[in-house]
Formats: sequence, structure tokens, C-alpha cells
Amino acid sequence: MAHHTLKTSYSDLVDRLNRFPQGAPPSELLYKILKVLFSEKEAQLVSLLPIKPFTAEKASHIWKTDLTTARKTLDLLASRALLVDMEQNGVQEYSLPPPMAGFFEFSMMRVRNDVDQKALAELFYQYLNVEEDFVRELFTKGETQLGRVFVNEPCLSDENSLHVLDYERATEIIKTATHIGVGMCYCRHKMEHLGRACKAPLDICMTFNTTAASLTRHGHARRIDSVECLDLLQQAYDHNLVQFGENVREQVNFICNCCGCCCEAMIAARRFAILNPVHTTNFIPVINEELCNGCSKCVNACPVEAMTLVSANDSHLPNRKKASLNAERCLGCGVCVRSCTSKSIFLKSRPKRVLTPLNGVHKAVIMAIERGNLQNLIFDNRVLFSHRAMAAMLGVLLKLPPIKQAMASQQIKSRYFEHLIMKMEKRNSIIEK
Repeated sequence: MAHHTLKTSYSDLVDRLNRFPQGAPPSELLYKILKVLFSEKEAQLVSLLPIKPFTAEKASHIWKTDLTTARKTLDLLASRALLVDMEQNGVQEYSLPPPMAGFFEFSMMRVRNDVDQKALAELFYQYLNVEEDFVRELFTKGETQLGRVFVNEPCLSDENSLHVLDYERATEIIKTATHIGVGMCYCRHKMEHLGRACKAPLDICMTFNTTAASLTRHGHARRIDSVECLDLLQQAYDHNLVQFGENVREQVNFICNCCGCCCEAMIAARRFAILNPVHTTNFIPVINEELCNGCSKCVNACPVEAMTLVSANDSHLPNRKKASLNAERCLGCGVCVRSCTSKSIFLKSRPKRVLTPLNGVHKAVIMAIERGNLQNLIFDNRVLFSHRAMAAMLGVLLKLPPIKQAMASQQIKSRYFEHLIMKMEKRNSIIEK
């Protein structure tokens, strides 16, 4: 293939994308997608950008151009949702988001004329739904995944509600966000171009905080307040959509409202269920077999086919059916509870709590360790992090379990890091004594 034999700006961009834990396996389809979104010159420039957020001054230094030209290029890329721009402590910064959740979705979050969205939809479908390498890589590599499921809050009992932490509530994410944006569901918009979209709401893709600020600033999402967003969440509940959001506790940047037929996260959860591609909630449904009438409403509603009908083994009614749960497939979303008219399904707490990374940095570090590319976060753009960033990185690493610390040490081959781990272990042993 051409991209294996000829080094191009697009192959440089692919290399850059794959230095981040959420990469994109090289493919002829990927190159076609990137050529729709980036010019060859833009691809070359973006391939040089750091992984961590950077300023226009940093970009101008890397690109060896003047500051005005660099800022103009960055703002143009941000206006097309290829970069995310944000203000941090009064300083304008930029970052290149991963393909997903990132600029793949952003390209389809509104109707636009500057790119051929029908062509993009067809390419996305082939790359994500047919080839599968990207989805498999994104959702199944490592233990820590991109996203997690939020429980359907109205389905919780009063007792369960006492055990739900704030970061596990979609309503709390909405109420505490600094910025909120809503756009078109990338998955259903893509399927709409292919004539395969379902009838679930389209304008219901929620973004928050820095991502929402950037997308609403450039018109890729519509800015809304928390009241309207809570109304949209209720609409999602009414349509039995699953809330799939960023797998962090603080500063969640997105919550998708997913159907089982169009949305990649739900498709991955079905195809690769044994590999746990999506982090579940801390709840799981229980079926009261005496009340279950075998109506199959829960089966039809479940987006990952965790519910099935089996024989009730009733000698008096040999044709009677009952619902049965495949716990390994179940997301714990609660959609089945909502759809059950006989009130025979309820949620209970899982015996082991699902762990969620603190924030985006914590998640990126853990994912990088598990995927074998931690060195890319430390040696960003072929130069070392600043001392402050390195200290923050090591601070996160030292809080990881011993097995993952060993994995990190093996990857970066750092005697300094090994010394810090041993020092921490020695201190912990003294404390335990």
C-alpha cells in the first residue's frame, strides 16, 4: 500500500495520533478520513504538535514561524473542531484531541458545508463498523477504557440512591459543569447519511467544561444551561438511551446518549463483551422470577443483548417464558428496569465497586501504562516535560498499584522512577508497622 512505502504528511499525522493512548490503527480508510479533514500542509503541522496542551508561542517555535501566523493557523483548526482551544489561568492554550472521543465526532456534531459529511459518514462506517481494528483497539486494549456508563437515576430505589456517588450521577455532571453544549449525535448522524438511523433523538450529544466551551465558541455545539440539559437527559431516559460518558470523576467532558443500533460504544459492548470494553455502573439488575411475565420488553430495550427470554420451567404453563440476565454483558444502566411494566426487575449494588480515574491526566497515564506507550506522555514531542509537569506525572504514577508501577518502570526504563517507587514502598511499610 502507498502509505507503507511513501512517507507523507498524513503518515506523520497518523504517527502523532498513535503516540496518545487513544490512537487510530493505520488503514487506507484512515488516510482517506484524514485527507477529508486536513489539508496536506495542516497534517504536517499538526503532526508536530505536543500531546499536552500548548500555547501559540510553543507552536510557533515548533513550526519555526512567526507568532501571528501560528496563532492564525491554530485558530483556523480550532474553528473546524480539529483542535480544542481553552483558556487556562488567563493564557490561551490548544490541544489536539484524540480521534475518539474527539475530532471524529466533532466533524459530525452539526450540519456543515466545509466537508463532505456523507463521504465522511461512509468512511467512518467502513473504518469503525466494518474493519473493526479501530473499535477493537479503542475499547478492548488494556483494563482502563475510554468511557463509562451512568446509571438511569429514576430507576434507583431510595436505598440505592444513598450509595450513588456524585460523579456517578449524570445529573450532577450537568449541574456542576462550567460550560454545557449540545450537538448532533455523531453515531446517528453518521447512520442517517447511510439511511440506517433509528428514530432516537438526534440533537442530544452533551459536552461539558473546556470541550463545551471550545465547541460552542465555534458553533459546533449549541450552548445551553443546566435546566435545558436536564430536560434533554429526561428525554434520553424516555427513549431508553444509555448515558455513556468520559471515564473520569472530575471535569467530565462528554456524555453521549446511546442507542443499541447506531452507537459505537454499545456495538463494541456487544461484540467484545468478554473483554469489558465499557466500564459498567456499580449496579446490576435482579429479576424477580415470580413476578416476571415474560413480556420481553426488557429484552427489546437492552442495548447490549444482556437480557434474553428462557423457559420458566412451569409444568402448568409449559410455554411460559421468563427474563434471564447475562451478567457478564450487563452495563448496569437500568434501562431494563424502566421498561419492565410488571415491576419484576430492580437494581442492586455490585459486590465490587468499579474504579474510575480521577481526571483526564490520571486516565491518560493509566491507559498509557496498560497500552505500552507511557514514554510518549513523558517524552512529549521528542522533548522532556517541564519539571512541574514531570512532577505531576510521577505524582500520579506513585499512587498506582504496585503491578502497574512495575509496568510503568519497565516502559520508561528510569532508575529515578524505580528509586521513587522503592522509597514510597519503604515509607508505606514503615507506616504499616
